[in-house]
Amino acid sequence: MSESERVASGAQEPPIEAGIVRGGVFVSLHQLNDRALRAASGLQSLGVGAGDTIALLLRNDIEFFEAAFAAAALGAASVPVNWHGSAEEVSYVVADSKALVLVAHADLLHGVRHALPAGVMVLGVPTPASIASEFDVSVALSTLPAEVTEWSNWRDGFLPLDEAHAGDPISMIYTSGTTGHPKGVRRLPGTHDVEGVVGYMGDVVRLFGLWPGVRTVIAGPMYHSAPYAYAMSVARTFGGLLVLQDRFDPEGLLSLIEQYRITSLYMVPTMFVRLLRLPVEIRERYDTSSLTNISHTAAPCPPDVKRALIEWLGPIITEFYGSTEVGFIAGCDSEEWLAHPGTVGRALASCEIEIVGDDGPLPVGETGEVFVRARGMPDFTYQGKSEARAEIEREGLITCGDVGFFDEDGFLYLCDRVRDMVISGGVNIYPIEIEACLLKLHGIADCAVFGIPDSEYGESICAAVKLEPNAKLSESDIRAHVREHLAGFKVPKLITFHDSLPREDSGKMFKRKLRAPYWEQAGRSI
Repeated sequence: MSESERVASGAQEPPIEAGIVRGGVFVSLHQLNDRALRAASGLQSLGVGAGDTIALLLRNDIEFFEAAFAAAALGAASVPVNWHGSAEEVSYVVADSKALVLVAHADLLHGVRHALPAGVMVLGVPTPASIASEFDVSVALSTLPAEVTEWSNWRDGFLPLDEAHAGDPISMIYTSGTTGHPKGVRRLPGTHDVEGVVGYMGDVVRLFGLWPGVRTVIAGPMYHSAPYAYAMSVARTFGGLLVLQDRFDPEGLLSLIEQYRITSLYMVPTMFVRLLRLPVEIRERYDTSSLTNISHTAAPCPPDVKRALIEWLGPIITEFYGSTEVGFIAGCDSEEWLAHPGTVGRALASCEIEIVGDDGPLPVGETGEVFVRARGMPDFTYQGKSEARAEIEREGLITCGDVGFFDEDGFLYLCDRVRDMVISGGVNIYPIEIEACLLKLHGIADCAVFGIPDSEYGESICAAVKLEPNAKLSESDIRAHVREHLAGFKVPKLITFHDSLPREDSGKMFKRKLRAPYWEQAGRSI
């Protein structure tokens, strides 16, 4: 191992320079940039240039950053692919994004290679032993097929790129849509309000707890927009230390916080729940005094969970509201939240939020659909689906499909969603996709899929099913069918059988009648 890499696990003091730790191995930011510039030369030789895309089917690993930095050096966008997806789903994203190159971990590649679009150059990364252990991956699947080009050997065959494109890594994140296919969110350079950037970014970095030398653990998958943006900011903008956790483990996270003197974290409420479920004696075993900020977004956080975390770790919890499309729109710190329990915050600098009813904007206290705009963020379109972008816009503002209201102090509260989207563990899931899959199974006459309360994940998926006469399908039959065609997290946790489902004459399903009993018992509606 070279001097620029060293085993960091077991060291008495954490690395002091900027870089990344994964599996105990530290790679400095200087070395990471050198690797990325070599990879950029390689990508350029494959025809990748400004405006092009490369796809990343990678778990949280150092090669993820190398590839993302390399794409950025060419002015290209990286497309992080949800590695939970089926071969069909992965293939769709690679094709729809028009990716010229796919960089993939070996075990993930084995399952999707047969379905990839023709003409895509595949570069493989052997699956590290610690990741393989966490995900129960065999040695055979961790090894690249002989005919696949290995990333590091290929990368090191090039000289560093002479002139790199200025700017931070560009991503095109795919977010599920109501059509059943995910949509790529493509940024439109030069469309943001330059004067609004300073105030907007000031609010974002303050609530994220970012400053030069920040130390963090990345515990969530970087195919999500918030972990991606957070990790890239720490590495590129603030020269910080990133520790990559192979898979979120609550006690393991506490251990890493103590070992590396972690200062800031980005998390989702599901992680909070699992941390709080640790016995008090385990929580008190680790020194977390270095922490100065924990930010969260992606899903509603139950007030009792957030209050318990503040009582444990102190008033260092900040919250954001936003989406992949519009970025961060609102936020609050612990003091603001405690004074306005349940809020997701006030509008950030250069951001607008309107509550809209059937006849236009609504006054304080009245509930309606939430429309937003962040002037400090570049505008966006959906890859190849500009009409879908137009459908969610009203007078320059965008809706994320949420329903909410303002209090007298300008704090925003969410209380429902216009669309049927389910947020489970911070992951957006759209029932229409699952319903379409279910209706392909012989024996299902009708179905409705919706979210129900889940103490750990916020929401889980329930499928209400009406069978054809004389059909004999079990819950296991239905789950196996969904698992065959969709990602595992889209498999319904609860399946109920009904003689009839509540549809009106127009054909619209009264899902509210199906979901209401579950939420009434939980004492919440989102």
